[in-house]
Amino acid sequence: MPVSNSDIADLFDKAASLLEIQAANAFRVRAYRNASRVIRNWPESLASIIRRGSDLPKMPGIGEDLAEKIGEAVRTRNLALLTQLKRETPEGLVALLRIPGLGPKRVLLLQKSLGVRSVQDLEAALNEGRLDEIRGFGPKLEEKIRAELRRSGPGEPSERKRLALATAEQIAEPLLFYIKECANVKQATIAGSYRRRCETVGDLDLLVSCDDQEAVMKHFLAFEDIDQVVSKGATRSTVIFKSGVQVDLRAVGEESYGAALHYFTGSKAHNIHIRSMGVKRGLKINEYGIFRGSRRVGGESETDVFKSVGLPYIEPELRENQGEIEAAAAGRLPDLVRLDQIRGDLHAHSKATDGRLSIEEMAAAARKLGYEYLSITDHSKRLTVARGLDTRRLSSQLREIDRLNEKFSDFRILKSIEVDILEDGSLDLPDSILSQLDLTVCSVHSHFDLSARKQIERILRAMDNPYFNILGHPTGRLIGQRPAMEFDLEEVMKGAKERGCALEINAQPERMDLSDVHCRLAKKIGVMVAISTDAHSDHDLQFMKFGVSLARRGWLERTQVLNTRSCSEIVRLVRRKGVSAA
Repeated sequence: MPVSNSDIADLFDKAASLLEIQAANAFRVRAYRNASRVIRNWPESLASIIRRGSDLPKMPGIGEDLAEKIGEAVRTRNLALLTQLKRETPEGLVALLRIPGLGPKRVLLLQKSLGVRSVQDLEAALNEGRLDEIRGFGPKLEEKIRAELRRSGPGEPSERKRLALATAEQIAEPLLFYIKECANVKQATIAGSYRRRCETVGDLDLLVSCDDQEAVMKHFLAFEDIDQVVSKGATRSTVIFKSGVQVDLRAVGEESYGAALHYFTGSKAHNIHIRSMGVKRGLKINEYGIFRGSRRVGGESETDVFKSVGLPYIEPELRENQGEIEAAAAGRLPDLVRLDQIRGDLHAHSKATDGRLSIEEMAAAARKLGYEYLSITDHSKRLTVARGLDTRRLSSQLREIDRLNEKFSDFRILKSIEVDILEDGSLDLPDSILSQLDLTVCSVHSHFDLSARKQIERILRAMDNPYFNILGHPTGRLIGQRPAMEFDLEEVMKGAKERGCALEINAQPERMDLSDVHCRLAKKIGVMVAISTDAHSDHDLQFMKFGVSLARRGWLERTQVLNTRSCSEIVRLVRRKGVSAA
Protein backbone atom coordinates (compact mmCIF):
# COMPACT_ATOMS: atom_id res chain seq x y z
CA MET A 1 0.00 0.00 0.00
CA PRO A 2 1.23 3.55 -0.70
CA VAL A 3 2.44 5.40 2.37
CA SER A 4 0.00 8.02 3.71
CA ASN A 5 0.80 11.54 4.84
CA SER A 6 0.05 10.44 8.40
CA ASP A 7 2.57 7.59 8.10
CA ILE A 8 5.26 9.99 6.87
CA ALA A 9 4.45 12.46 9.64
CA ASP A 10 4.80 9.71 12.27
CA LEU A 11 8.32 8.96 11.04
CA PHE A 12 9.33 12.61 11.30
CA ASP A 13 7.72 12.94 14.74
CA LYS A 14 9.56 9.89 16.08
CA ALA A 15 12.82 11.22 14.68
CA ALA A 16 12.22 14.56 16.42
CA SER A 17 11.61 12.85 19.78
CA LEU A 18 14.75 10.72 19.52
CA LEU A 19 16.82 13.71 18.42
CA GLU A 20 15.56 15.60 21.45
CA ILE A 21 16.44 12.73 23.79
CA GLN A 22 19.93 12.81 22.33
CA ALA A 23 20.16 16.57 23.03
CA ALA A 24 20.47 17.39 19.33
CA ASN A 25 20.44 20.97 18.09
CA ALA A 26 17.12 22.55 19.09
CA PHE A 27 16.60 24.05 15.63
CA ARG A 28 16.97 20.60 14.07
CA VAL A 29 14.46 19.09 16.48
CA ARG A 30 12.03 21.92 15.76
CA ALA A 31 12.46 21.45 12.01
CA TYR A 32 11.43 17.78 12.19
CA ARG A 33 8.56 18.52 14.56
CA ASN A 34 7.27 21.27 12.26
CA ALA A 35 7.68 19.02 9.22
CA SER A 36 5.59 16.34 10.93
CA ARG A 37 2.77 18.79 11.56
CA VAL A 38 2.84 20.23 8.04
CA ILE A 39 2.94 16.79 6.40
CA ARG A 40 0.13 15.37 8.56
CA ASN A 41 -2.20 18.21 7.63
CA TRP A 42 -1.23 18.59 3.97
CA PRO A 43 -4.41 18.04 1.94
CA GLU A 44 -2.79 16.29 -1.05
CA SER A 45 -1.20 12.84 -0.95
CA LEU A 46 2.55 13.46 -1.03
CA ALA A 47 3.13 9.84 -2.07
CA SER A 48 0.86 10.33 -5.09
CA ILE A 49 2.67 13.52 -6.09
CA ILE A 50 6.03 11.74 -5.93
CA ARG A 51 4.73 8.68 -7.79
CA ARG A 52 3.56 10.96 -10.61
CA GLY A 53 7.11 12.26 -10.89
CA SER A 54 6.05 15.77 -9.92
CA ASP A 55 7.99 18.08 -7.63
CA LEU A 56 6.70 18.43 -4.10
CA PRO A 57 4.78 21.66 -3.50
CA LYS A 58 6.36 24.40 -1.42
CA MET A 59 5.53 23.59 2.19
CA PRO A 60 6.28 25.97 5.08
CA GLY A 61 9.51 25.09 6.85
CA ILE A 62 10.39 22.19 4.53
CA GLY A 63 13.55 22.77 2.53
CA GLU A 64 15.51 20.58 0.16
CA ASP A 65 16.89 18.20 2.83
CA LEU A 66 13.52 17.48 4.44
CA ALA A 67 11.87 17.19 1.02
CA GLU A 68 14.40 14.49 0.12
CA LYS A 69 13.53 12.67 3.33
CA ILE A 70 9.84 12.79 2.41
CA GLY A 71 10.78 11.06 -0.84
CA GLU A 72 12.79 8.50 1.12
CA ALA A 73 9.81 7.83 3.40
CA VAL A 74 7.55 7.30 0.37
CA ARG A 75 10.00 4.89 -1.28
CA THR A 76 11.05 2.88 1.81
CA ARG A 77 8.33 3.56 4.42
CA ASN A 78 11.21 4.48 6.73
CA LEU A 79 13.97 7.01 7.34
CA ALA A 80 17.59 5.95 7.55
CA LEU A 81 18.01 8.66 10.17
CA LEU A 82 15.28 7.11 12.31
CA THR A 83 16.86 3.66 12.06
CA GLN A 84 20.17 5.16 13.14
CA LEU A 85 18.58 7.06 16.03
CA LYS A 86 16.80 3.94 17.28
CA ARG A 87 20.08 2.04 17.18
CA GLU A 88 21.76 4.76 19.23
CA THR A 89 18.92 5.21 21.75
CA PRO A 90 18.32 2.67 24.56
CA GLU A 91 14.91 1.00 24.11
CA GLY A 92 14.00 1.89 27.67
CA LEU A 93 14.14 5.60 26.90
CA VAL A 94 11.69 5.16 24.04
CA ALA A 95 9.30 3.39 26.44
CA LEU A 96 9.51 6.34 28.84
CA LEU A 97 8.14 8.61 26.11
CA ARG A 98 4.80 6.76 26.35
CA ILE A 99 4.23 7.98 29.91
CA PRO A 100 1.96 11.07 29.96
CA GLY A 101 3.88 14.06 31.28
CA LEU A 102 7.25 12.74 30.16
CA GLY A 103 8.16 14.38 26.89
CA PRO A 104 11.62 14.12 25.32
CA LYS A 105 13.01 17.00 27.41
CA ARG A 106 12.05 15.38 30.71
CA VAL A 107 13.25 11.95 29.59
CA LEU A 108 16.62 13.52 28.74
CA LEU A 109 16.66 15.30 32.11
CA LEU A 110 15.94 12.03 33.95
CA GLN A 111 18.73 10.31 32.07
CA LYS A 112 21.30 13.03 32.74
CA SER A 113 20.37 13.77 36.35
CA LEU A 114 19.49 10.34 37.74
CA GLY A 115 20.74 7.85 35.16
CA VAL A 116 17.15 6.74 34.42
CA ARG A 117 17.20 4.67 31.22
CA SER A 118 14.09 2.45 31.61
CA VAL A 119 10.67 2.22 33.23
CA GLN A 120 12.20 0.07 35.96
CA ASP A 121 14.81 2.77 36.67
CA LEU A 122 12.04 5.35 36.87
CA GLU A 123 10.00 3.28 39.33
CA ALA A 124 13.07 2.87 41.53
CA ALA A 125 13.79 6.61 41.45
CA LEU A 126 10.19 7.36 42.38
CA ASN A 127 10.18 4.92 45.30
CA GLU A 128 13.46 6.32 46.60
CA GLY A 129 12.21 9.91 46.36
CA ARG A 130 15.01 10.92 44.00
CA LEU A 131 12.73 12.77 41.55
CA ASP A 132 12.48 15.53 44.19
CA GLU A 133 16.08 16.39 43.29
CA ILE A 134 15.10 17.53 39.77
CA ARG A 135 13.67 20.96 39.15
CA GLY A 136 10.25 20.75 37.52
CA PHE A 137 9.36 17.32 38.94
CA GLY A 138 6.92 18.35 41.64
CA PRO A 139 4.45 16.22 43.64
CA LYS A 140 1.69 16.59 41.05
CA LEU A 141 3.82 15.31 38.19
CA GLU A 142 5.21 12.51 40.32
CA GLU A 143 1.69 11.37 41.23
CA LYS A 144 0.64 11.54 37.59
CA ILE A 145 3.56 9.28 36.66
CA ARG A 146 2.73 6.85 39.48
CA ALA A 147 -0.89 6.72 38.33
CA GLU A 148 0.17 5.87 34.78
CA LEU A 149 2.55 3.15 35.97
CA ARG A 150 -0.25 1.67 38.10
CA ARG A 151 -2.63 1.84 35.15
CA SER A 152 -0.29 0.10 32.74
CA GLY A 153 0.74 -2.58 35.27
CA PRO A 154 3.92 -4.64 34.97
CA GLY A 155 6.11 -4.08 31.95
CA GLU A 156 6.38 -1.11 29.66
CA PRO A 157 3.43 1.29 29.27
CA SER A 158 1.52 1.19 26.03
CA GLU A 159 0.46 4.27 24.13
CA ARG A 160 -2.85 5.52 25.48
CA LYS A 161 -5.64 5.02 22.98
CA ARG A 162 -7.43 8.13 21.78
CA LEU A 163 -11.22 8.23 21.83
CA ALA A 164 -13.48 8.80 18.88
CA LEU A 165 -15.09 12.24 19.14
CA ALA A 166 -18.54 10.70 19.62
CA THR A 167 -17.27 8.53 22.50
CA ALA A 168 -15.54 11.50 24.10
CA GLU A 169 -18.79 13.44 23.87
CA GLN A 170 -20.62 10.74 25.84
CA ILE A 171 -18.14 11.31 28.66
CA ALA A 172 -17.73 15.07 28.33
CA GLU A 173 -21.35 16.21 28.16
CA PRO A 174 -22.54 14.61 31.43
CA LEU A 175 -19.43 16.00 33.13
CA LEU A 176 -20.13 19.48 31.79
CA PHE A 177 -23.76 19.28 32.92
CA TYR A 178 -22.62 18.15 36.38
CA ILE A 179 -20.00 20.87 36.86
CA LYS A 180 -22.48 23.57 35.85
CA GLU A 181 -24.77 22.42 38.67
CA CYS A 182 -22.25 23.89 41.11
CA ALA A 183 -23.57 27.31 42.13
CA ASN A 184 -20.06 28.78 42.22
CA VAL A 185 -19.37 28.03 38.55
CA LYS A 186 -19.85 31.03 36.27
CA GLN A 187 -18.67 29.54 32.96
CA ALA A 188 -17.52 26.05 31.97
CA THR A 189 -16.12 24.62 28.74
CA ILE A 190 -14.41 21.40 27.66
CA ALA A 191 -11.37 22.77 25.83
CA GLY A 192 -8.48 21.06 24.03
CA SER A 193 -8.88 18.83 20.98
CA TYR A 194 -12.49 18.19 22.05
CA ARG A 195 -13.41 21.84 21.50
CA ARG A 196 -11.48 21.91 18.22
CA ARG A 197 -13.70 18.92 17.26
CA CYS A 198 -10.79 16.68 16.26
CA GLU A 199 -11.96 13.24 15.12
CA THR A 200 -10.16 11.63 18.08
CA VAL A 201 -9.58 13.01 21.58
CA GLY A 202 -6.97 12.14 24.21
CA ASP A 203 -7.50 13.69 27.63
CA LEU A 204 -10.33 16.08 28.49
CA ASP A 205 -9.50 19.62 29.64
CA LEU A 206 -12.32 21.15 31.67
CA LEU A 207 -12.02 24.89 32.27
CA VAL A 208 -14.25 26.84 34.65
CA SER A 209 -14.46 30.39 35.93
CA CYS A 210 -15.69 30.75 39.48
CA ASP A 211 -15.56 32.84 42.63
CA ASP A 212 -14.88 29.95 45.04
CA GLN A 213 -12.28 27.55 43.66
CA GLU A 214 -12.28 25.32 46.73
CA ALA A 215 -16.03 24.67 46.43
CA VAL A 216 -15.69 23.90 42.71
CA MET A 217 -12.84 21.44 43.31
CA LYS A 218 -14.82 19.69 46.03
CA HIS A 219 -17.83 19.41 43.73
CA PHE A 220 -15.70 18.10 40.85
CA LEU A 221 -13.97 15.43 42.96
CA ALA A 222 -17.37 14.09 44.05
CA PHE A 223 -18.31 13.17 40.46
CA GLU A 224 -19.41 9.53 40.46
CA ASP A 225 -17.44 8.47 37.37
CA ILE A 226 -14.05 9.24 38.94
CA ASP A 227 -11.97 6.13 39.54
CA GLN A 228 -8.76 7.72 40.76
CA VAL A 229 -7.63 11.15 41.91
CA VAL A 230 -4.16 11.76 40.49
CA SER A 231 -3.71 15.21 42.03
CA LYS A 232 -5.81 17.91 43.65
CA GLY A 233 -5.02 21.53 44.29
CA ALA A 234 -6.52 24.96 44.70
CA THR A 235 -6.77 25.71 40.99
CA ARG A 236 -6.17 22.38 39.27
CA SER A 237 -7.10 18.75 39.80
CA THR A 238 -6.41 15.69 37.67
CA VAL A 239 -8.47 12.50 37.79
CA ILE A 240 -8.85 9.25 35.90
CA PHE A 241 -12.41 8.23 35.06
CA LYS A 242 -13.64 4.63 35.24
CA SER A 243 -13.47 4.62 31.44
CA GLY A 244 -9.71 5.26 31.66
CA VAL A 245 -9.97 8.83 30.39
CA GLN A 246 -7.90 11.46 32.15
CA VAL A 247 -9.68 14.72 33.00
CA ASP A 248 -7.91 17.92 34.06
CA LEU A 249 -9.96 20.63 35.75
CA ARG A 250 -8.58 24.15 35.82
CA ALA A 251 -10.35 26.93 37.71
CA VAL A 252 -9.65 30.59 36.92
CA GLY A 253 -11.15 33.97 37.69
CA GLU A 254 -13.55 35.54 35.25
CA GLU A 255 -10.96 38.15 34.29
CA SER A 256 -8.71 35.35 32.92
CA TYR A 257 -11.32 33.02 31.46
CA GLY A 258 -11.02 34.06 27.80
CA ALA A 259 -7.22 33.93 27.79
CA ALA A 260 -7.26 30.55 29.54
CA LEU A 261 -9.91 29.21 27.14
CA HIS A 262 -7.78 30.21 24.16
CA TYR A 263 -4.65 28.73 25.72
CA PHE A 264 -6.19 25.38 26.69
CA THR A 265 -8.16 25.03 23.45
CA GLY A 266 -4.92 25.08 21.43
CA SER A 267 -3.55 23.87 19.20
CA LYS A 268 -0.05 24.41 20.57
CA ALA A 269 1.22 25.59 17.17
CA HIS A 270 -1.65 28.07 16.86
CA ASN A 271 -0.99 29.44 20.36
CA ILE A 272 2.73 29.88 19.73
CA HIS A 273 1.97 31.88 16.58
CA ILE A 274 -0.49 34.13 18.43
CA ARG A 275 1.93 34.67 21.33
CA SER A 276 4.74 35.57 18.95
CA MET A 277 2.46 38.16 17.30
CA GLY A 278 1.77 39.56 20.76
CA VAL A 279 5.48 39.85 21.56
CA LYS A 280 5.97 42.00 18.44
CA ARG A 281 3.31 44.35 19.84
CA GLY A 282 4.94 44.49 23.27
CA LEU A 283 2.37 42.13 24.79
CA LYS A 284 2.62 38.98 26.86
CA ILE A 285 -0.26 36.57 26.16
CA ASN A 286 -0.70 33.51 28.37
CA GLU A 287 -3.39 31.55 30.20
CA TYR A 288 -3.71 34.29 32.83
CA GLY A 289 -4.46 37.16 30.49
CA ILE A 290 -2.97 39.76 28.17
CA PHE A 291 -0.32 41.97 29.72
CA ARG A 292 1.66 45.03 28.75
CA GLY A 293 4.48 44.87 31.22
CA SER A 294 2.84 44.12 34.57
CA ARG A 295 -0.48 45.75 33.61
CA ARG A 296 -3.37 43.54 32.55
CA VAL A 297 -4.94 44.84 29.36
CA GLY A 298 -7.37 42.01 28.57
CA GLY A 299 -8.19 38.33 28.83
CA GLU A 300 -11.80 38.17 29.95
CA SER A 301 -12.92 36.90 26.53
CA GLU A 302 -11.27 35.02 23.67
CA THR A 303 -12.09 37.97 21.44
CA ASP A 304 -9.69 40.00 23.61
CA VAL A 305 -6.85 37.65 22.64
CA PHE A 306 -7.43 37.92 18.90
CA LYS A 307 -8.18 41.65 19.03
CA SER A 308 -4.91 42.30 20.89
CA VAL A 309 -2.94 41.05 17.87
CA GLY A 310 -5.18 42.73 15.29
CA LEU A 311 -7.22 39.68 14.29
CA PRO A 312 -10.93 38.85 14.15
CA TYR A 313 -12.21 35.88 16.14
CA ILE A 314 -11.03 32.53 14.76
CA GLU A 315 -13.35 29.54 15.25
CA PRO A 316 -11.87 26.71 17.41
CA GLU A 317 -12.09 24.15 14.58
CA LEU A 318 -9.61 26.18 12.50
CA ARG A 319 -6.95 26.65 15.18
CA GLU A 320 -4.26 24.33 13.82
CA ASN A 321 -1.80 26.94 12.49
CA GLN A 322 -2.65 25.81 8.98
CA GLY A 323 -3.15 29.24 7.46
CA GLU A 324 -6.06 30.42 9.63
CA ILE A 325 -4.01 33.25 11.19
CA GLU A 326 -2.86 34.52 7.79
CA ALA A 327 -6.42 34.25 6.46
CA ALA A 328 -7.73 36.19 9.47
CA ALA A 329 -5.14 38.92 8.96
CA ALA A 330 -6.12 39.21 5.30
CA GLY A 331 -9.87 39.17 6.00
CA ARG A 332 -10.29 35.84 4.22
CA LEU A 333 -11.57 33.56 6.98
CA PRO A 334 -14.24 31.18 5.69
CA ASP A 335 -17.83 31.57 6.84
CA LEU A 336 -17.97 28.01 8.14
CA VAL A 337 -21.02 25.85 7.56
CA ARG A 338 -23.25 25.47 10.63
CA LEU A 339 -25.45 22.65 11.86
CA ASP A 340 -28.52 24.88 11.72
CA GLN A 341 -27.93 25.35 7.96
CA ILE A 342 -28.43 21.64 7.22
CA ARG A 343 -31.86 21.18 5.66
CA GLY A 344 -31.96 17.41 5.27
CA ASP A 345 -30.07 14.11 5.33
CA LEU A 346 -29.13 12.40 2.06
CA HIS A 347 -28.11 8.94 3.34
CA ALA A 348 -30.40 6.89 5.58
CA HIS A 349 -31.57 3.28 5.78
CA SER A 350 -34.87 1.64 6.65
CA LYS A 351 -35.73 -1.83 7.89
CA ALA A 352 -36.24 -2.87 4.27
CA THR A 353 -32.50 -3.66 4.42
CA ASP A 354 -30.34 -3.23 7.53
CA GLY A 355 -32.07 -0.27 9.19
CA ARG A 356 -34.17 -0.62 12.35
CA LEU A 357 -37.22 1.52 11.53
CA SER A 358 -39.75 1.87 8.75
CA ILE A 359 -39.48 4.62 6.14
CA GLU A 360 -42.40 6.41 7.77
CA GLU A 361 -40.73 6.28 11.20
CA MET A 362 -37.43 7.58 9.81
CA ALA A 363 -39.29 10.41 8.07
CA ALA A 364 -41.04 11.33 11.33
CA ALA A 365 -37.69 11.48 13.12
CA ALA A 366 -36.22 13.70 10.39
CA ARG A 367 -39.22 16.05 10.60
CA LYS A 368 -38.71 16.36 14.38
CA LEU A 369 -35.22 17.65 13.65
CA GLY A 370 -36.75 20.36 11.47
CA TYR A 371 -35.53 18.83 8.22
CA GLU A 372 -37.23 19.51 4.92
CA TYR A 373 -36.29 16.16 3.36
CA LEU A 374 -34.77 12.74 3.98
CA SER A 375 -33.22 10.50 1.36
CA ILE A 376 -33.92 6.80 1.86
CA THR A 377 -30.84 4.97 0.60
CA ASP A 378 -31.29 1.30 1.35
CA HIS A 379 -28.63 -1.08 0.07
CA SER A 380 -28.67 -2.63 -3.39
CA LYS A 381 -28.79 -6.37 -4.05
CA ARG A 382 -25.00 -6.97 -4.04
CA LEU A 383 -24.91 -6.49 -0.26
CA THR A 384 -26.70 -9.73 0.60
CA VAL A 385 -25.73 -9.51 4.28
CA ALA A 386 -27.95 -6.40 4.48
CA ARG A 387 -30.77 -7.99 2.42
CA GLY A 388 -30.10 -5.51 -0.39
CA LEU A 389 -32.88 -4.47 -2.75
CA ASP A 390 -33.19 -5.83 -6.26
CA THR A 391 -35.13 -4.04 -8.99
CA ARG A 392 -38.48 -5.54 -7.95
CA ARG A 393 -38.18 -4.66 -4.26
CA LEU A 394 -36.84 -1.17 -5.03
CA SER A 395 -39.79 -0.51 -7.36
CA SER A 396 -42.13 -1.49 -4.56
CA GLN A 397 -40.31 0.86 -2.17
CA LEU A 398 -40.63 3.75 -4.63
CA ARG A 399 -44.39 3.26 -4.71
CA GLU A 400 -44.46 3.26 -0.90
CA ILE A 401 -42.51 6.55 -0.83
CA ASP A 402 -44.95 8.10 -3.30
CA ARG A 403 -47.84 7.16 -0.99
CA LEU A 404 -46.08 8.59 2.06
CA ASN A 405 -45.18 11.83 0.29
CA GLU A 406 -48.87 12.46 -0.38
CA LYS A 407 -49.24 13.01 3.40
CA PHE A 408 -46.73 15.86 3.53
CA SER A 409 -46.98 19.47 2.47
CA ASP A 410 -43.72 20.63 4.10
CA PHE A 411 -41.51 17.56 3.81
CA ARG A 412 -40.32 15.15 1.14
CA ILE A 413 -38.85 11.67 1.21
CA LEU A 414 -36.34 11.45 -1.61
CA LYS A 415 -36.28 8.25 -3.63
CA SER A 416 -32.76 6.90 -3.61
CA ILE A 417 -30.54 3.87 -3.12
CA GLU A 418 -27.05 3.18 -1.81
CA VAL A 419 -25.91 1.27 -4.84
CA ASP A 420 -22.76 -0.81 -4.77
CA ILE A 421 -19.84 0.02 -7.02
CA LEU A 422 -18.80 -3.40 -8.32
CA GLU A 423 -15.20 -4.46 -8.91
CA ASP A 424 -15.33 -3.59 -12.60
CA GLY A 425 -16.80 -0.12 -11.93
CA SER A 426 -20.35 -0.96 -12.96
CA LEU A 427 -23.26 -0.16 -10.66
CA ASP A 428 -25.22 -2.90 -8.94
CA LEU A 429 -28.59 -1.99 -10.47
CA PRO A 430 -29.60 -1.24 -14.08
CA ASP A 431 -30.11 2.27 -15.41
CA SER A 432 -33.78 1.45 -16.01
CA ILE A 433 -34.46 1.59 -12.25
CA LEU A 434 -31.78 4.14 -11.34
CA SER A 435 -33.41 6.59 -13.76
CA GLN A 436 -36.54 6.56 -11.57
CA LEU A 437 -34.70 7.88 -8.51
CA ASP A 438 -34.19 11.41 -7.23
CA LEU A 439 -30.53 10.70 -6.53
CA THR A 440 -28.07 7.90 -5.84
CA VAL A 441 -25.36 7.35 -3.24
CA CYS A 442 -22.78 5.03 -4.79
CA SER A 443 -20.38 3.20 -2.47
CA VAL A 444 -17.57 0.66 -2.35
CA HIS A 445 -18.38 -2.26 -0.04
CA SER A 446 -16.00 -4.89 -1.38
CA HIS A 447 -12.53 -5.41 -2.91
CA PHE A 448 -10.93 -2.79 -0.68
CA ASP A 449 -7.49 -4.24 -1.45
CA LEU A 450 -7.35 -3.42 -5.16
CA SER A 451 -4.23 -1.60 -6.28
CA ALA A 452 -4.41 2.18 -6.12
CA ARG A 453 -4.62 2.46 -9.89
CA LYS A 454 -7.39 -0.13 -10.22
CA GLN A 455 -9.35 1.46 -7.36
CA ILE A 456 -9.22 4.86 -9.07
CA GLU A 457 -10.24 3.39 -12.44
CA ARG A 458 -13.07 1.48 -10.77
CA ILE A 459 -14.53 4.59 -9.09
CA LEU A 460 -14.11 6.87 -12.10
CA ARG A 461 -15.72 4.27 -14.35
CA ALA A 462 -18.67 4.18 -11.95
CA MET A 463 -18.85 7.98 -12.05
CA ASP A 464 -19.14 7.79 -15.83
CA ASN A 465 -22.63 6.40 -15.28
CA PRO A 466 -25.03 9.36 -15.69
CA TYR A 467 -27.04 8.17 -12.66
CA PHE A 468 -24.08 8.36 -10.29
CA ASN A 469 -24.59 11.37 -7.96
CA ILE A 470 -22.72 11.04 -4.63
CA LEU A 471 -19.69 8.92 -3.73
CA GLY A 472 -20.54 7.40 -0.34
CA HIS A 473 -17.93 7.10 2.46
CA PRO A 474 -15.21 7.78 -0.11
CA THR A 475 -12.14 6.14 1.49
CA GLY A 476 -13.97 3.19 3.06
CA ARG A 477 -12.20 3.53 6.37
CA LEU A 478 -13.57 2.29 9.68
CA ILE A 479 -11.66 4.03 12.47
CA GLY A 480 -9.64 1.50 14.46
CA GLN A 481 -11.00 -1.38 12.37
CA ARG A 482 -10.15 -0.90 8.70
CA PRO A 483 -7.72 1.54 7.09
CA ALA A 484 -8.73 3.81 4.26
CA MET A 485 -8.37 2.42 0.76
CA GLU A 486 -5.03 3.46 -0.67
CA PHE A 487 -5.62 5.55 -3.77
CA ASP A 488 -5.14 9.11 -4.94
CA LEU A 489 -8.28 10.80 -3.64
CA GLU A 490 -7.29 14.03 -5.35
CA GLU A 491 -7.59 12.36 -8.76
CA VAL A 492 -11.01 10.98 -7.81
CA MET A 493 -12.17 14.40 -6.60
CA LYS A 494 -11.08 16.03 -9.84
CA GLY A 495 -12.91 13.30 -11.75
CA ALA A 496 -16.03 13.90 -9.68
CA LYS A 497 -15.94 17.64 -10.37
CA GLU A 498 -15.52 17.07 -14.11
CA ARG A 499 -18.51 14.71 -14.15
CA GLY A 500 -20.76 16.75 -11.87
CA CYS A 501 -20.68 14.29 -8.96
CA ALA A 502 -20.43 15.08 -5.23
CA LEU A 503 -18.58 13.34 -2.40
CA GLU A 504 -20.06 12.39 0.93
CA ILE A 505 -18.88 13.35 4.39
CA ASN A 506 -20.15 10.30 6.25
CA ALA A 507 -20.83 11.34 9.84
CA GLN A 508 -21.08 7.84 11.33
CA PRO A 509 -18.64 8.00 14.30
CA GLU A 510 -16.78 4.87 13.18
CA ARG A 511 -16.35 6.29 9.67
CA MET A 512 -15.92 10.11 9.82
CA ASP A 513 -15.16 9.86 6.12
CA LEU A 514 -14.07 12.28 4.50
CA SER A 515 -11.45 13.40 7.02
CA ASP A 516 -10.98 17.09 7.75
CA VAL A 517 -7.81 17.12 5.63
CA HIS A 518 -9.72 15.64 2.70
CA CYS A 519 -12.52 18.18 3.20
CA ARG A 520 -9.99 20.93 2.70
CA LEU A 521 -8.79 19.22 -0.47
CA ALA A 522 -12.40 19.10 -1.70
CA LYS A 523 -12.66 22.84 -1.06
CA LYS A 524 -9.47 23.48 -3.02
CA ILE A 525 -10.68 21.41 -6.00
CA GLY A 526 -14.18 22.84 -5.86
CA VAL A 527 -16.12 19.58 -5.64
CA MET A 528 -19.43 19.64 -3.77
CA VAL A 529 -19.95 17.54 -0.65
CA ALA A 530 -23.01 16.12 1.06
CA ILE A 531 -22.88 15.79 4.85
CA SER A 532 -24.88 12.65 5.68
CA THR A 533 -25.34 10.35 8.67
CA ASP A 534 -25.73 6.92 7.02
CA ALA A 535 -28.47 6.57 9.64
CA HIS A 536 -29.78 3.11 10.50
CA SER A 537 -32.11 4.40 13.23
CA ASP A 538 -33.73 7.63 14.40
CA HIS A 539 -30.91 8.12 16.91
CA ASP A 540 -28.29 7.97 14.15
CA LEU A 541 -29.75 11.09 12.53
CA GLN A 542 -28.17 12.98 15.45
CA PHE A 543 -24.70 12.16 14.07
CA MET A 544 -25.03 15.07 11.64
CA LYS A 545 -23.14 17.30 14.09
CA PHE A 546 -20.00 15.17 13.72
CA GLY A 547 -20.09 15.52 9.95
CA VAL A 548 -20.52 19.28 10.27
CA SER A 549 -17.49 19.34 12.60
CA LEU A 550 -15.40 17.63 9.92
CA ALA A 551 -16.62 20.10 7.31
CA ARG A 552 -15.80 23.06 9.55
CA ARG A 553 -12.31 21.72 10.28
CA GLY A 554 -11.95 21.39 6.51
CA TRP A 555 -12.80 25.11 6.01
CA LEU A 556 -16.04 24.30 4.16
CA GLU A 557 -18.77 26.91 3.78
CA ARG A 558 -22.51 26.54 3.30
CA THR A 559 -22.29 26.99 -0.46
CA GLN A 560 -20.01 23.95 -0.79
CA VAL A 561 -22.41 21.63 1.07
CA LEU A 562 -25.17 20.10 -1.01
CA ASN A 563 -27.71 19.57 1.75
CA THR A 564 -27.77 23.18 2.91
CA ARG A 565 -29.98 23.72 -0.14
CA SER A 566 -33.67 23.14 -0.73
CA CYS A 567 -34.95 19.82 -1.94
CA SER A 568 -35.70 21.11 -5.43
CA GLU A 569 -32.23 22.69 -5.69
CA ILE A 570 -30.57 19.41 -4.76
CA VAL A 571 -32.49 17.40 -7.31
CA ARG A 572 -31.58 19.99 -9.93
CA LEU A 573 -27.91 20.12 -8.92
CA VAL A 574 -27.32 16.36 -8.92
CA ARG A 575 -29.07 15.78 -12.25
CA ARG A 576 -26.36 15.07 -14.80
CA LYS A 577 -26.32 16.56 -18.28
CA GLY A 578 -28.47 14.65 -20.70
CA VAL A 579 -30.52 13.04 -17.91
CA SER A 580 -34.19 13.95 -17.77
CA ALA A 581 -36.18 14.34 -14.55
CA ALA A 582 -37.48 11.16 -12.95
